[in-house]
Amino acid sequence: MECLKFNKELYSKMALIKAAYNFTDVAYIHLDADSSYYYVNIQPKDDNKEITKEMFENEMLTQSVRHEVYLQTKNIRELMLARTVATSFVAQEDTFDYDIQSQEPFSEDEILKDWFSRNE
Repeated sequence: MECLKFNKELYSKMALIKAAYNFTDVAYIHLDADSSYYYVNIQPKDDNKEITKEMFENEMLTQSVRHEVYLQTKNIRELMLARTVATSFVAQEDTFDYDIQSQEPFSEDEILKDWFSRNE
């Protein structure tokens, strides 16, 4: 197979590695780079399963888009995780009322309320 060449300005290193990894079950992949390009040499493990240039290019596009979505949604995922952790409140031991008889009965509606809206 010919040597594939990918411009570093268009594709990230992570997209290249992920794309190459997806073909390691059917081919030996050799990656290289210079200042402007990534180079990919593919040698099929089995003569019956050929990996075409177009197949690898499509996988590079797929992995590039996945990486871009990851980068664009990273802050949102971090905020969602922070919000989840912030709203889970653990009371300290001295605030517990150990007299079970005097506690209010459990209400299913209380589980759906935000801790901040109940306690502020």
